[in-house]
This record gives sequence, C-alpha cells and structure tokens, in this order.
Amino acid sequence: MRGATGRFANFTCCILALTGLTAPANAYLYWKKPAIAGAPATGGEPGITLPMPGAQPRELAAGLLWTMRAGLNVAALQCQFLPALGTVRNYNNMLHQHGAELQAAYAALGGYFKRVNGKTWQTALDDFTTKTYNSFSTLQAQLIFCETASSIGRQTLEASSGHLGEIATTRMREFRNSLVPIGDMTFAEHYTNVQFDPIEDPRCYNKKGKEVRCKDK
Repeated sequence: MRGATGRFANFTCCILALTGLTAPANAYLYWKKPAIAGAPATGGEPGITLPMPGAQPRELAAGLLWTMRAGLNVAALQCQFLPALGTVRNYNNMLHQHGAELQAAYAALGGYFKRVNGKTWQTALDDFTTKTYNSFSTLQAQLIFCETASSIGRQTLEASSGHLGEIATTRMREFRNSLVPIGDMTFAEHYTNVQFDPIEDPRCYNKKGKEVRCKDK
C-alpha cells in the first residue's frame, strides 16, 4: 500500500513539473482563477443590485451591502461541498464581527421602503430580500461563484468594524461576475468581455419571488 501511494505521489509531482502548474495559495477550485474583478459599485447599477428608484446614496450603499450579505448567505448554503472554502464559517463570523454595520444597513433599507412604499413597506422590503437571494442562484457557475464567495468572506474577517461596506463597493461587481460560467484560465485563455443582463423589474415577480406577468405589460 505504501509503495502504491508513493508511486502515485511521484507521478503527480512529475505531472505538475511537466505542466508547470502551481495552484495559487488563495485558490481552492482552480489552477488559475479567472480574472473577473470589475469597477467599484455604489449600488443601484443594473445587474449589481435590484432597482431602488429614488434612493439616496446612503440607501444605495445599504442595498449594496445587504446584497453582498445575501450572496454570502447563499454561498454558505450552496458551497458546502468543499469545507476548505469556509463559506459557512466565514458567513457566521461576519455576522458576529460586523453585526452593527449590517443592522445599520438593514435599518437604512427599511427607511427607504417606508419612505417609498408607505404602509406596505415591510412587504416591499421582504420582496426585495427574496428577489436578491434568488438573483444569486447558480448551478453552472457554482465553482467560480463559491471560489469568489470564499475570497470575499475571508476579506470580511480581515476588515475592521465599520468597513464592511467598502468591501461591498470594491467586490460586488466581481461577485456578480462570478455567476457566469467560465473555465479554468489554465486551459481556456480567451474568456473576455463578460456581459450581464440587468436584474428583472421587481414588478415582474410575486411576493414569493416567482416570475409573473409584469403589471405594465
């Protein structure tokens, strides 16, 4: 048994030496992770967060942060196939470490929906949250999504209190980019100009987040 194991290890080392492949220390699922980083986001950009018509800058920032939190929550559920990613641990620790900032973001979102929707604000906020969660659902791009979520989750733990929103600003476009299937760049060198369709109009969904006929169509 030892001899067989040793031969397999030597074979693996030889293959890696011949191909010149070295997995990055911060990557778990790729030899060469696709470059999907994008420009900073402020909130309200099509394809990044759900529309928030008439929102003030601080409300858009709250929506952006809350969207990142939702994405990391989805990753904690979808990415448990590889415990080394730490998506559950990262998410739970983020909630503990940055709870005050997350609560402030939720309060700001609540204030926005109260101002815009009046008495139905809670229903509108619940719809926003449900559709935000649904917008992170992915199967074909699960590997790059989970890899990216793991990286963002680790970064949230390195951030000091009050700076979680800065991570949302710098990495939410990358997080959205990770929902598009893309291969390992060691074997596919021509993935460029990834484009995304805007998130659908909230009026086209019912209270359970399922798509229905839009009210104005």
